[in-house]
Amino acid sequence: MAAAAPPPSLQSLCLEAVASHLASAAGGAGDGGWGSGEHHHSDGEEDDGGDGDLVVITPEEVAEALPWELLHRLAPLLPPAALESLDRCCSSAAATGVGFGSVPVGERRGIKRSRGEDFNSAWQALFRLRWPRCDNAEHDSLDTLDWQQQYWEKHLQECLDEAAESALIPSFCGSINQLSISAKVLRYILHSDDIPQHYATLLYHCSRFGSYARCLRLQSVLCTAEISGLFQGSKLETLMFVRIISELEVNGVCMLLSCHAETLLSLEFIHCLLSPAVMDKICNSVLQKGSVNHGIQKFSFKSSRIWEPNQQNISVGLLDFLSHGKSLHSLSLNDTKMQPSFAKMIVHTLLKSSSGIQTLEISENNIAGWLKAVDKRSACLSPALESNVSLNSLTLLNLRGNNLNKNDIEDLCKILIKMPDLRDLDISDNPIMDEGIRLLICFISRTLRKEKSLWRLKVENCDLTNIGVTELLECLSSVSEPLNLLSIADNHLGSSVAAALGNFLGSGVRELNIEDIGLGPLGFQILEEALPAEVALSHINISKNRGGIRAAHFISRVIRQAPGLLSVNAGSNLLPLESLELICNAMKENTSNLERLDLMGNMHLSDVAFPAALEFRKHGKQILIVPSQPGACAPYDDDP
Repeated sequence: MAAAAPPPSLQSLCLEAVASHLASAAGGAGDGGWGSGEHHHSDGEEDDGGDGDLVVITPEEVAEALPWELLHRLAPLLPPAALESLDRCCSSAAATGVGFGSVPVGERRGIKRSRGEDFNSAWQALFRLRWPRCDNAEHDSLDTLDWQQQYWEKHLQECLDEAAESALIPSFCGSINQLSISAKVLRYILHSDDIPQHYATLLYHCSRFGSYARCLRLQSVLCTAEISGLFQGSKLETLMFVRIISELEVNGVCMLLSCHAETLLSLEFIHCLLSPAVMDKICNSVLQKGSVNHGIQKFSFKSSRIWEPNQQNISVGLLDFLSHGKSLHSLSLNDTKMQPSFAKMIVHTLLKSSSGIQTLEISENNIAGWLKAVDKRSACLSPALESNVSLNSLTLLNLRGNNLNKNDIEDLCKILIKMPDLRDLDISDNPIMDEGIRLLICFISRTLRKEKSLWRLKVENCDLTNIGVTELLECLSSVSEPLNLLSIADNHLGSSVAAALGNFLGSGVRELNIEDIGLGPLGFQILEEALPAEVALSHINISKNRGGIRAAHFISRVIRQAPGLLSVNAGSNLLPLESLELICNAMKENTSNLERLDLMGNMHLSDVAFPAALEFRKHGKQILIVPSQPGACAPYDDDP
């Protein structure tokens, strides 16, 4: 017979009783409950020691009475709302002890709490329990992440998303403060179905937990005049706005920005319609009081129109914002329907102000001819180019998908010279052809010989041929300082580029993307034969090249000859079943670093047909990713 479980200790029973008291009263915590330090009794009875009194243990009493060893044992027994109240009391006592008694909860950055009052591990467990698939759930560092702040910030975001859905119902015409939060969400923080009515409003949750919010995403329907009041006690640093279109929504946004101008670091607008006049209002809203400067570090627009169609007006406020943005590190203008002249004015403004910007993205905009003189007001970039001004801090330039041609590349190279610290250049999805890449080669060959040289280059889908790419690879192979990353994906190059690729792999490149370049079996055979004895690769993507068994031979060779290899993507390569045995044999010889080998999209492969593929694991995760059943994946169709 199995041994009976030992009876619970008196101490554990007492802790469970305390936890039950704190949890049952958690719904009443807040401005009128525990936060005021009052004791509560049933039916208005006096606290005269009679047997009819309902004894309520407050978190203040628990925080003062229990040593840290017992507090740590108590914390995992509490639902989030009760633990927050206890944590708030412990934090208040600790802050008072070191002279920070007036610092509100959620704003004590840099104040080290004592070991006894630090419930970070309990908050991490609650976070993982509620959001097991969230990226942060796998974060193991307790010292660098405030899990209580992370928990309540994500909880608030769920409340806001639910409230936005309710507000979008056509029949809704009330105040966003009174929007209801579902019982499902409330059960997560109370662990109870007995939910007080006042607990179910958006106003309550923003008032109670708003001090933990740092990053929020707001739908347009919530951007009313009331929104700034909801987060009056917050120190917001990152705001994302979605579908801001009407004047009412713009006014709500500007009010919120004005309230948090001192703390805001990042702004993002997604699917918004922002005229130049609206942009002026937004940019003026984030200016710090009595100054023309602002503290925004990241400014981003995605699929948002910030220009008037068929007009030459550009927001003066935006240009001033860029000129005075001493803290601005990143500017992203993705799919903003930008006109060529506007793109040039943006670059000219950044150059003229000697901006300290580090990341500049102007992508998915049709700006062919942008560096030419388009009108008298934008003039040309010649004065800036001929002067000593430069973008000394710029390290990443993304010009992806702008319909740039070879003539634009000639002008672009003159701008690139003004970016001496450029490390990452993405010119993908532009039809620059071989003539354009040859112009870039001149710039690349010069920068690769500098002490601080280009590290990452992407020229995907640029209508390049094997001739132009071979010239590029020869240039990159001849310098002493190798690229970290090269992507030439989605250019139809054929097998004739394979020899140059093999030689390039000996240069020390760590990441290579040659997806869908038409290598075929012959290309993989040449590449395998040209592969150096040892390569520095850590990541390689050879997917969609229809390599067949020759692709499997190449994969096996790379696994053996790249000791630092971490990942391989070989999907959709028409690999036959016997490929798995070849690859698995190579993995048995060398899997010290390999974490992922993706073979999805190969319809002849499956872990059912070759169960040994499931044996390889790293950090508890499967290394070899194959279809679950033969034919489970449709073959890759490369027909245009």
